[in-house]
Amino acid sequence: MELIDVGCNLTHDAFDADRTEVLALARQAGVVQIVVTGASEDGSIAALELARAHPGELFATAGVHPHHAADFNADTEALLRELSTQTGLVGIGETGLDYFRDISPREVQRKVFERQLQIGIDTGLPLFLHQRDAHQDFITIIREVRDQVSNLVVHCFTGTREELYECLDLDCHVGITGWICDERRGTHMQTFMKDIPARRLMIETDSPYLKPRDLRPRAKTHRNEPRWLPWIAATLATCRGETLEQLAESTTVAARSFFGLPAAPHIGREKQPE
Repeated sequence: MELIDVGCNLTHDAFDADRTEVLALARQAGVVQIVVTGASEDGSIAALELARAHPGELFATAGVHPHHAADFNADTEALLRELSTQTGLVGIGETGLDYFRDISPREVQRKVFERQLQIGIDTGLPLFLHQRDAHQDFITIIREVRDQVSNLVVHCFTGTREELYECLDLDCHVGITGWICDERRGTHMQTFMKDIPARRLMIETDSPYLKPRDLRPRAKTHRNEPRWLPWIAATLATCRGETLEQLAESTTVAARSFFGLPAAPHIGREKQPE
């Protein structure tokens, strides 16, 4: 069984002390490839550097999260365009809208989102999208350019059935995280996860955030890690009436197709007997 974590903030300083061990534990858990999220100028550079240090196993996106939209300028756009030409860079983002915290002004968020969508249009790279409490503006902006971009994934989907359908109507992919394991706020999603076509469904941890609340056995750390992707996958498989193996296969196929990833190199994993 192979799993791909399509959204992991592996350059976060929470991993600075043991990043090598975190990767080793992920491999042992069957997570054979990881897409490392770029969410700022420095974060995008670091994500690509990390991906280049682990060719075939790690890949990177480059983008500016809506929290940092106020820092976006012409130099930022030039940097993202330069990174988009580099080997190991497989997507533009994390980009989108976040009205939950409003760290950057909403008008600025929308303009910066549109500029990053344009990078996706110009490069043909898939887009890794963030949306929180901003669904209507988010969908309106995407709808205006949908016929010009390649692939779009709504990362860490947490919305309603109706919002899901609007995303699917625009042929978006959907990324599911440990949010679905949270009995306080994620159970509403469990009833309509089966409505996502297998070819458009991917899984992610969003580490170090969103550690599954129902994880067993309990882990002492509050930090989420890619090694717990199988737990998220198992929960999602149950919601969809599938086996874990079926979900692992379909989400891995979807992720490789979406990002254009090669087969996993099986670094550090034992060769199976013939």
